[in-house]
Amino acid sequence: MKEYKTKEQKRKFYDSGEWKQLRSKIKKRDNYECQECKRNGFVRIDTNEYSESARRKKIQLVVHHIKELEHHPELALDEDNLETVCVDCHNKEHGRDFGKKQPNKWQHDEKW
Repeated sequence: MKEYKTKEQKRKFYDSGEWKQLRSKIKKRDNYECQECKRNGFVRIDTNEYSESARRKKIQLVVHHIKELEHHPELALDEDNLETVCVDCHNKEHGRDFGKKQPNKWQHDEKW
């Protein structure tokens, strides 16, 4: 069984033709909509916006491994373990809430 522990191993997997083909299939299956937003009553779709600075299409939707690739390599290409999610939901799932403001820990303290 293959392992996906290092960045190099993961990069090789995500750059493979097999993954890219399956990723397209999953996005199509999920109607190019974020499944997490959909579960919460919102619609988030791929808008095909173009980034001039990156000179490529903006990545708005990704295909997410429900059970993480690193811990469940046997499910790497299992369609039942994959879903389309927006970048925001994917970052939340992995604890990467970069753009969100941290709560003010002093907001309820006494003001003098």
